[in-house]
Amino acid sequence: MKFEMRYRRADAFDKANAKCWHEIEMAPLDAVRRVQEENLIAQMAYLKGNSEFYQDILARVGIAFDDIRTIEDLQKLPYTFKTDIRESLAARKPFGRHLAANPKDVIQMQASSGTTGSPSYVALTEPDVEVWNEMSARCFFANGIRPGDLVLHGFSLAKGFVGGIPVMQALQYMGAVDVPIGADGGADRLLRACADIRPRCIVGAPNFVLHLGEKAEQILGVKASELGVERIIVGGEPGGGIPAIRNRIEELWSAKCCEMLGGTDLGVAYWAECEDQSGMHMVSMDHIITELLDPDTGEIIPFDEGAKGEMVYTAITRQASPVLRFRSGDFIEVLGTSCSCGRTGPKIRCVGRTDDMLIVRGANVFPSAIHSIVNDMMPDTNGIMRVVADFKGHTTQGALKVIVERGPDRSAQDDPDLKSTIETRLRDALVFKADVTIVAADTFEKPGAAKVALTLKEFPELP
Repeated sequence: MKFEMRYRRADAFDKANAKCWHEIEMAPLDAVRRVQEENLIAQMAYLKGNSEFYQDILARVGIAFDDIRTIEDLQKLPYTFKTDIRESLAARKPFGRHLAANPKDVIQMQASSGTTGSPSYVALTEPDVEVWNEMSARCFFANGIRPGDLVLHGFSLAKGFVGGIPVMQALQYMGAVDVPIGADGGADRLLRACADIRPRCIVGAPNFVLHLGEKAEQILGVKASELGVERIIVGGEPGGGIPAIRNRIEELWSAKCCEMLGGTDLGVAYWAECEDQSGMHMVSMDHIITELLDPDTGEIIPFDEGAKGEMVYTAITRQASPVLRFRSGDFIEVLGTSCSCGRTGPKIRCVGRTDDMLIVRGANVFPSAIHSIVNDMMPDTNGIMRVVADFKGHTTQGALKVIVERGPDRSAQDDPDLKSTIETRLRDALVFKADVTIVAADTFEKPGAAKVALTLKEFPELP
Protein backbone atom coordinates (compact mmCIF):
# COMPACT_ATOMS: atom_id res chain seq x y z
CA MET A 1 0.00 0.00 0.00
CA LYS A 2 1.40 3.39 -0.95
CA PHE A 3 0.17 6.70 0.39
CA GLU A 4 0.53 9.80 -1.71
CA MET A 5 1.04 13.25 -0.22
CA ARG A 6 -1.68 15.79 -0.94
CA TYR A 7 -0.32 19.28 -1.13
CA ARG A 8 -3.05 21.12 -3.03
CA ARG A 9 -4.50 23.59 -0.54
CA ALA A 10 -7.79 23.60 -2.43
CA ASP A 11 -8.27 20.00 -1.28
CA ALA A 12 -8.39 21.16 2.34
CA PHE A 13 -12.07 22.04 2.29
CA ASP A 14 -12.90 18.53 1.05
CA LYS A 15 -11.48 17.23 4.35
CA ALA A 16 -13.74 19.23 6.66
CA ASN A 17 -16.00 16.26 7.46
CA ALA A 18 -13.37 13.54 7.18
CA LYS A 19 -12.37 11.41 10.18
CA CYS A 20 -8.71 12.38 9.79
CA TRP A 21 -6.52 14.60 7.63
CA HIS A 22 -4.63 11.78 5.89
CA GLU A 23 -5.60 8.14 5.46
CA ILE A 24 -2.32 6.83 6.84
CA GLU A 25 -3.38 7.98 10.31
CA MET A 26 -5.94 5.15 10.35
CA ALA A 27 -4.03 2.59 8.30
CA PRO A 28 -3.21 -0.86 9.73
CA LEU A 29 0.23 -0.88 11.30
CA ASP A 30 1.59 -3.48 8.87
CA ALA A 31 0.71 -1.13 5.99
CA VAL A 32 2.27 1.79 7.86
CA ARG A 33 5.44 -0.24 8.38
CA ARG A 34 5.73 -0.93 4.64
CA VAL A 35 5.50 2.79 3.91
CA GLN A 36 8.02 3.60 6.63
CA GLU A 37 10.58 1.10 5.38
CA GLU A 38 10.13 2.20 1.77
CA ASN A 39 10.79 5.79 2.85
CA LEU A 40 13.65 4.71 5.14
CA ILE A 41 15.46 2.99 2.26
CA ALA A 42 15.02 6.08 0.07
CA GLN A 43 16.22 8.35 2.90
CA MET A 44 19.34 6.24 3.50
CA ALA A 45 20.16 6.38 -0.21
CA TYR A 46 19.72 10.16 -0.11
CA LEU A 47 22.01 10.51 2.93
CA LYS A 48 24.59 8.24 1.32
CA GLY A 49 24.89 10.70 -1.53
CA ASN A 50 24.37 13.97 0.30
CA SER A 51 25.22 13.88 4.02
CA GLU A 52 28.89 14.29 4.88
CA PHE A 53 27.89 14.24 8.56
CA TYR A 54 26.25 10.81 8.46
CA GLN A 55 28.77 9.45 5.96
CA ASP A 56 31.43 10.01 8.63
CA ILE A 57 29.31 8.52 11.42
CA LEU A 58 28.43 5.34 9.54
CA ALA A 59 32.01 4.88 8.36
CA ARG A 60 33.21 5.23 11.96
CA VAL A 61 30.93 2.39 13.16
CA GLY A 62 31.48 0.24 10.07
CA ILE A 63 27.88 0.27 8.83
CA ALA A 64 26.87 0.76 5.20
CA PHE A 65 23.87 2.92 4.32
CA ASP A 66 22.54 0.01 2.24
CA ASP A 67 22.49 -2.17 5.40
CA ILE A 68 19.63 -0.12 6.85
CA ARG A 69 16.47 -1.45 5.26
CA THR A 70 14.11 -2.21 8.16
CA ILE A 71 13.04 -0.45 11.33
CA GLU A 72 15.01 -3.00 13.37
CA ASP A 73 18.12 -2.24 11.30
CA LEU A 74 18.13 1.26 12.76
CA GLN A 75 19.37 -0.24 16.02
CA LYS A 76 22.69 -0.91 14.30
CA LEU A 77 23.26 2.85 14.19
CA PRO A 78 24.50 5.08 17.02
CA TYR A 79 22.26 7.76 18.44
CA THR A 80 22.46 11.38 17.35
CA PHE A 81 22.59 13.62 20.43
CA LYS A 82 21.90 17.33 20.75
CA THR A 83 25.61 17.78 21.47
CA ASP A 84 26.40 16.21 18.08
CA ILE A 85 24.13 18.75 16.40
CA ARG A 86 25.71 21.65 18.32
CA GLU A 87 29.21 20.50 17.32
CA SER A 88 28.09 20.18 13.72
CA LEU A 89 26.64 23.71 13.78
CA ALA A 90 29.82 25.12 15.31
CA ALA A 91 31.97 23.40 12.70
CA ARG A 92 30.13 24.83 9.70
CA LYS A 93 27.83 27.84 10.11
CA PRO A 94 24.97 28.44 9.79
CA PHE A 95 23.39 25.01 9.27
CA GLY A 96 26.19 22.63 10.24
CA ARG A 97 27.87 19.66 8.65
CA HIS A 98 24.57 17.77 8.83
CA LEU A 99 23.04 19.98 6.12
CA ALA A 100 22.29 17.45 3.38
CA ALA A 101 20.81 19.79 0.76
CA ASN A 102 22.39 22.27 -1.60
CA PRO A 103 22.39 25.64 0.25
CA LYS A 104 20.80 27.16 -2.86
CA ASP A 105 17.74 24.97 -2.21
CA VAL A 106 17.26 26.18 1.38
CA ILE A 107 14.30 28.57 1.52
CA GLN A 108 13.59 28.78 5.27
CA MET A 109 15.44 28.78 8.58
CA GLN A 110 14.05 27.89 12.01
CA ALA A 111 15.74 27.94 15.40
CA SER A 112 15.20 26.16 18.70
CA SER A 113 14.61 28.12 21.88
CA GLY A 114 18.26 27.65 22.94
CA THR A 115 17.30 26.88 26.54
CA THR A 116 20.21 24.44 26.88
CA GLY A 117 22.79 26.51 24.96
CA SER A 118 22.98 28.28 21.61
CA PRO A 119 19.91 27.83 19.41
CA SER A 120 19.91 24.96 16.96
CA TYR A 121 19.47 26.41 13.46
CA VAL A 122 17.42 24.21 11.15
CA ALA A 123 17.29 24.48 7.37
CA LEU A 124 14.25 23.68 5.21
CA THR A 125 13.92 23.17 1.48
CA GLU A 126 10.60 23.77 -0.26
CA PRO A 127 9.60 20.06 0.04
CA ASP A 128 10.64 20.15 3.71
CA VAL A 129 8.32 23.09 4.35
CA GLU A 130 5.48 21.20 2.68
CA VAL A 131 6.13 18.16 4.87
CA TRP A 132 6.16 20.36 7.99
CA ASN A 133 2.83 21.87 6.91
CA GLU A 134 1.37 18.43 6.25
CA MET A 135 2.44 17.03 9.63
CA SER A 136 1.11 20.09 11.46
CA ALA A 137 -2.18 20.00 9.55
CA ARG A 138 -2.74 16.42 10.71
CA CYS A 139 -2.16 17.52 14.30
CA PHE A 140 -4.41 20.57 14.09
CA PHE A 141 -7.15 18.51 12.44
CA ALA A 142 -6.93 15.85 15.16
CA ASN A 143 -7.05 18.65 17.75
CA GLY A 144 -10.30 19.92 16.24
CA ILE A 145 -9.35 22.76 13.87
CA ARG A 146 -11.20 22.66 10.55
CA PRO A 147 -10.74 24.42 7.19
CA GLY A 148 -12.36 27.83 7.34
CA ASP A 149 -11.82 28.28 11.09
CA LEU A 150 -10.48 31.52 12.50
CA VAL A 151 -7.59 30.63 14.84
CA LEU A 152 -6.22 33.13 17.35
CA HIS A 153 -2.42 32.85 17.43
CA GLY A 154 -1.41 32.72 21.11
CA PHE A 155 2.19 31.51 20.69
CA SER A 156 4.99 33.99 20.14
CA LEU A 157 4.93 35.14 16.51
CA ALA A 158 8.73 35.29 16.26
CA LYS A 159 9.63 33.79 12.90
CA GLY A 160 12.45 31.58 14.15
CA PHE A 161 10.26 29.88 16.78
CA VAL A 162 8.33 26.92 15.35
CA GLY A 163 5.20 28.11 17.15
CA GLY A 164 5.41 31.38 15.21
CA ILE A 165 5.40 31.70 11.42
CA PRO A 166 5.41 27.88 10.85
CA VAL A 167 2.12 27.58 12.74
CA MET A 168 0.67 30.33 10.56
CA GLN A 169 1.95 28.54 7.44
CA ALA A 170 0.38 25.25 8.52
CA LEU A 171 -2.97 26.83 9.30
CA GLN A 172 -3.02 28.50 5.88
CA TYR A 173 -2.06 25.19 4.28
CA MET A 174 -5.04 23.44 5.84
CA GLY A 175 -7.45 26.23 4.88
CA ALA A 176 -7.82 27.86 8.29
CA VAL A 177 -7.16 31.57 8.94
CA ASP A 178 -4.48 32.60 11.44
CA VAL A 179 -5.36 35.69 13.51
CA PRO A 180 -1.80 37.06 13.81
CA ILE A 181 -1.54 38.78 17.18
CA GLY A 182 0.83 36.47 19.05
CA ALA A 183 1.81 36.26 22.70
CA ASP A 184 4.35 39.03 22.05
CA GLY A 185 1.36 41.35 21.51
CA GLY A 186 0.36 40.90 25.14
CA ALA A 187 -2.77 39.68 26.90
CA ASP A 188 -4.68 42.92 26.26
CA ARG A 189 -4.35 42.82 22.46
CA LEU A 190 -5.03 39.10 22.25
CA LEU A 191 -8.18 39.28 24.33
CA ARG A 192 -9.49 42.33 22.46
CA ALA A 193 -8.88 40.54 19.15
CA CYS A 194 -10.71 37.53 20.57
CA ALA A 195 -13.68 39.73 21.47
CA ASP A 196 -13.66 41.51 18.08
CA ILE A 197 -13.11 38.55 15.78
CA ARG A 198 -14.68 35.69 17.78
CA PRO A 199 -12.29 32.95 16.60
CA ARG A 200 -13.47 29.37 16.94
CA CYS A 201 -10.01 28.19 18.07
CA ILE A 202 -6.95 29.38 19.98
CA VAL A 203 -3.43 27.94 19.77
CA GLY A 204 -0.87 28.71 22.46
CA ALA A 205 1.18 27.56 25.42
CA PRO A 206 -1.04 26.12 28.17
CA ASN A 207 0.08 28.42 30.97
CA PHE A 208 -0.37 31.49 28.78
CA VAL A 209 -3.82 30.42 27.57
CA LEU A 210 -4.76 29.84 31.20
CA HIS A 211 -3.49 33.33 32.05
CA LEU A 212 -5.58 34.83 29.22
CA GLY A 213 -8.67 33.11 30.56
CA GLU A 214 -8.06 34.50 34.02
CA LYS A 215 -7.51 38.06 32.71
CA ALA A 216 -10.50 38.19 30.34
CA GLU A 217 -13.06 39.63 32.75
CA GLN A 218 -10.63 42.26 34.04
CA ILE A 219 -9.67 43.43 30.52
CA LEU A 220 -12.93 42.94 28.61
CA GLY A 221 -15.61 43.01 31.27
CA VAL A 222 -16.82 39.57 30.14
CA LYS A 223 -15.69 36.08 31.05
CA ALA A 224 -13.54 34.09 28.61
CA SER A 225 -16.37 31.55 28.44
CA GLU A 226 -18.54 34.22 26.76
CA LEU A 227 -16.15 34.79 23.83
CA GLY A 228 -17.36 31.86 21.73
CA VAL A 229 -14.11 29.87 21.59
CA GLU A 230 -14.85 26.18 21.06
CA ARG A 231 -11.40 24.58 20.80
CA ILE A 232 -8.06 25.36 22.47
CA ILE A 233 -4.87 23.72 21.19
CA VAL A 234 -1.86 23.84 23.49
CA GLY A 235 1.77 22.77 23.26
CA GLY A 236 5.33 23.95 23.65
CA GLU A 237 5.58 23.23 27.40
CA PRO A 238 4.14 20.84 29.99
CA GLY A 239 0.60 21.63 31.05
CA GLY A 240 -1.80 20.39 28.42
CA GLY A 241 -1.46 16.87 29.77
CA ILE A 242 -1.78 17.92 33.42
CA PRO A 243 -5.45 17.36 34.39
CA ALA A 244 -5.67 20.31 36.77
CA ILE A 245 -4.37 22.76 34.14
CA ARG A 246 -6.47 21.29 31.33
CA ASN A 247 -9.61 21.33 33.47
CA ARG A 248 -9.01 24.92 34.52
CA ILE A 249 -8.49 26.01 30.88
CA GLU A 250 -11.69 24.26 29.81
CA GLU A 251 -13.63 25.74 32.72
CA LEU A 252 -12.45 29.29 32.02
CA TRP A 253 -13.04 29.17 28.27
CA SER A 254 -15.94 26.70 28.15
CA ALA A 255 -14.01 25.00 25.32
CA LYS A 256 -12.35 21.66 24.75
CA CYS A 257 -8.57 21.68 25.24
CA CYS A 258 -6.34 19.31 23.25
CA GLU A 259 -2.56 18.93 23.31
CA MET A 260 0.09 18.58 20.60
CA LEU A 261 3.83 17.87 20.68
CA GLY A 262 6.72 18.43 18.28
CA GLY A 263 10.24 19.77 18.14
CA THR A 264 12.37 22.04 15.99
CA ASP A 265 14.62 19.25 14.74
CA LEU A 266 11.73 17.25 13.22
CA GLY A 267 8.80 19.61 12.70
CA VAL A 268 6.28 21.89 14.37
CA ALA A 269 4.09 19.03 15.62
CA TYR A 270 3.66 15.32 14.93
CA TRP A 271 1.85 14.09 18.06
CA ALA A 272 -1.74 15.26 18.69
CA GLU A 273 -4.76 14.49 20.82
CA CYS A 274 -8.05 13.69 19.17
CA GLU A 275 -11.61 14.30 20.36
CA ASP A 276 -11.23 11.45 22.86
CA GLN A 277 -8.55 13.40 24.83
CA SER A 278 -6.88 10.17 25.95
CA GLY A 279 -3.32 10.89 24.84
CA MET A 280 -1.45 12.26 21.82
CA HIS A 281 -1.37 10.08 18.69
CA MET A 282 1.65 9.85 16.41
CA VAL A 283 -0.02 11.08 13.21
CA SER A 284 3.02 11.27 10.88
CA MET A 285 4.43 7.75 10.83
CA ASP A 286 5.15 8.04 7.11
CA HIS A 287 7.55 10.93 7.81
CA ILE A 288 9.10 9.95 11.14
CA ILE A 289 10.10 6.60 12.64
CA THR A 290 9.79 6.58 16.42
CA GLU A 291 11.65 4.34 18.84
CA LEU A 292 11.14 4.15 22.60
CA LEU A 293 14.33 3.94 24.65
CA ASP A 294 14.24 2.52 28.16
CA PRO A 295 16.78 4.79 29.91
CA ASP A 296 17.39 2.25 32.68
CA THR A 297 18.33 -0.68 30.43
CA GLY A 298 19.40 1.15 27.26
CA GLU A 299 17.09 -1.15 25.29
CA ILE A 300 14.50 -0.22 22.65
CA ILE A 301 11.10 -1.32 23.94
CA PRO A 302 7.68 -1.71 22.29
CA PHE A 303 5.00 0.98 22.43
CA ASP A 304 2.89 -1.10 24.82
CA GLU A 305 0.40 0.51 27.16
CA GLY A 306 2.17 1.63 30.33
CA ALA A 307 5.64 1.67 28.77
CA LYS A 308 7.83 4.66 29.64
CA GLY A 309 10.99 5.98 28.05
CA GLU A 310 12.73 8.57 25.91
CA MET A 311 11.58 9.23 22.36
CA VAL A 312 14.12 8.57 19.58
CA TYR A 313 13.29 9.94 16.12
CA THR A 314 14.47 9.26 12.57
CA ALA A 315 13.34 11.58 9.76
CA ILE A 316 12.55 9.57 6.62
CA THR A 317 11.39 12.26 4.16
CA ARG A 318 13.81 15.08 4.94
CA GLN A 319 16.22 16.90 2.63
CA ALA A 320 17.85 19.65 4.71
CA SER A 321 18.90 19.10 8.37
CA PRO A 322 17.89 15.42 8.55
CA VAL A 323 18.47 13.39 11.73
CA LEU A 324 18.95 9.66 12.33
CA ARG A 325 18.09 8.12 15.71
CA PHE A 326 17.86 11.52 17.34
CA ARG A 327 17.65 11.43 21.15
CA SER A 328 14.89 13.98 21.70
CA GLY A 329 15.03 14.24 25.48
CA ASP A 330 11.22 13.83 25.62
CA PHE A 331 10.34 11.31 28.35
CA ILE A 332 6.92 9.85 27.63
CA GLU A 333 4.40 7.30 28.88
CA VAL A 334 2.33 5.20 26.48
CA LEU A 335 -1.34 5.62 27.42
CA GLY A 336 -2.83 3.29 24.83
CA THR A 337 -2.46 1.52 21.50
CA SER A 338 -6.01 1.92 20.17
CA CYS A 339 -8.62 4.67 20.16
CA SER A 340 -12.27 5.26 19.41
CA CYS A 341 -11.22 7.79 16.74
CA GLY A 342 -9.68 5.00 14.63
CA ARG A 343 -6.13 6.39 14.51
CA THR A 344 -3.58 3.60 14.80
CA GLY A 345 -0.59 5.58 16.08
CA PRO A 346 0.18 4.95 19.77
CA LYS A 347 -1.14 7.43 22.33
CA ILE A 348 1.29 9.10 24.71
CA ARG A 349 1.66 11.88 27.23
CA CYS A 350 4.96 13.71 27.72
CA VAL A 351 6.02 13.38 31.36
CA GLY A 352 8.91 15.83 31.00
CA ARG A 353 12.31 16.28 29.44
CA THR A 354 15.26 14.10 30.41
CA ASP A 355 17.48 17.20 30.57
CA ASP A 356 15.03 18.71 33.10
CA MET A 357 14.94 15.58 35.24
CA LEU A 358 16.49 15.83 38.69
CA ILE A 359 17.70 12.94 40.83
CA VAL A 360 16.84 13.53 44.49
CA ARG A 361 18.39 10.91 46.77
CA GLY A 362 18.13 8.38 43.94
CA ALA A 363 14.56 9.26 42.90
CA ASN A 364 13.90 10.58 39.40
CA VAL A 365 11.87 13.79 39.68
CA PHE A 366 10.41 15.85 36.83
CA PRO A 367 9.48 19.48 37.64
CA SER A 368 6.32 19.01 35.55
CA ALA A 369 5.21 16.23 37.93
CA ILE A 370 5.64 18.60 40.90
CA HIS A 371 3.69 21.22 38.94
CA SER A 372 0.84 18.75 38.45
CA ILE A 373 0.55 18.07 42.18
CA VAL A 374 0.67 21.76 43.09
CA ASN A 375 -2.06 22.45 40.54
CA ASP A 376 -4.21 19.71 42.05
CA MET A 377 -4.09 21.62 45.35
CA MET A 378 -5.84 24.74 44.07
CA PRO A 379 -7.35 26.91 45.57
CA ASP A 380 -5.06 26.30 48.57
CA THR A 381 -2.21 27.03 46.15
CA ASN A 382 -2.21 29.40 43.20
CA GLY A 383 -1.06 26.56 40.94
CA ILE A 384 2.29 28.32 40.48
CA MET A 385 5.59 26.78 41.61
CA ARG A 386 9.32 26.80 40.95
CA VAL A 387 11.95 24.18 41.68
CA VAL A 388 15.31 25.52 42.88
CA ALA A 389 18.14 23.32 41.57
CA ASP A 390 20.96 25.24 43.27
CA PHE A 391 23.36 22.32 43.21
CA LYS A 392 25.94 21.06 40.75
CA GLY A 393 24.60 18.87 37.97
CA HIS A 394 21.22 17.15 38.23
CA THR A 395 21.72 15.18 41.45
CA THR A 396 21.32 16.10 45.10
CA GLN A 397 21.37 14.16 48.35
CA GLY A 398 19.50 16.95 50.13
CA ALA A 399 15.86 17.92 50.15
CA LEU A 400 14.72 19.55 46.89
CA LYS A 401 13.74 23.19 47.37
CA VAL A 402 10.31 24.02 45.98
CA ILE A 403 8.67 27.47 46.05
CA VAL A 404 4.86 27.47 45.90
CA GLU A 405 2.46 30.41 45.64
CA ARG A 406 -0.37 30.24 48.17
CA GLY A 407 -3.93 30.71 46.92
CA PRO A 408 -5.02 34.36 46.66
CA ASP A 409 -7.68 33.95 49.39
CA ARG A 410 -5.47 32.01 51.79
CA SER A 411 -3.95 33.59 54.91
CA ALA A 412 -0.19 33.62 55.40
CA GLN A 413 -0.84 32.44 58.95
CA ASP A 414 -1.74 29.03 57.53
CA ASP A 415 1.54 28.68 55.58
CA PRO A 416 3.09 26.12 57.99
CA ASP A 417 0.15 23.76 57.49
CA LEU A 418 0.20 24.24 53.71
CA LYS A 419 3.96 23.66 53.61
CA SER A 420 3.58 20.40 55.53
CA THR A 421 0.69 19.22 53.35
CA ILE A 422 2.58 19.88 50.08
CA GLU A 423 5.74 18.19 51.37
CA THR A 424 3.72 15.12 52.40
CA ARG A 425 1.95 14.90 49.03
CA LEU A 426 5.20 15.23 47.10
CA ARG A 427 6.83 12.55 49.24
CA ASP A 428 3.88 10.17 48.89
CA ALA A 429 3.36 10.69 45.15
CA LEU A 430 6.90 11.19 43.83
CA VAL A 431 9.00 9.52 46.56
CA PHE A 432 11.33 12.41 47.35
CA LYS A 433 11.83 14.84 50.22
CA ALA A 434 10.97 18.47 49.52
CA ASP A 435 11.69 21.64 51.42
CA VAL A 436 8.74 23.86 50.48
CA THR A 437 8.68 27.65 50.80
CA ILE A 438 5.25 29.29 50.60
CA VAL A 439 5.06 32.73 48.98
CA ALA A 440 2.30 35.17 48.15
CA ALA A 441 0.09 34.73 45.10
CA ASP A 442 1.49 36.53 42.02
CA THR A 443 5.09 36.41 43.31
CA PHE A 444 6.30 35.09 39.97
CA GLU A 445 5.87 36.82 36.64
CA LYS A 446 2.80 35.76 34.73
CA PRO A 447 3.22 33.71 31.52
CA GLY A 448 3.95 35.61 28.32
CA ALA A 449 5.66 34.99 24.98
CA ALA A 450 8.48 32.94 26.54
CA LYS A 451 8.08 29.42 27.87
CA VAL A 452 7.52 29.09 31.60
CA ALA A 453 10.76 27.91 33.23
CA LEU A 454 9.83 25.70 36.17
CA THR A 455 13.43 25.29 37.37
CA LEU A 456 15.62 28.05 38.84
CA LYS A 457 19.38 27.69 39.29
CA GLU A 458 19.49 29.82 42.45
CA PHE A 459 17.05 30.77 45.17
CA PRO A 460 15.44 34.11 44.21
CA GLU A 461 15.12 37.19 46.36
CA LEU A 462 11.59 37.09 47.70
CA PRO A 463 9.51 40.04 48.92
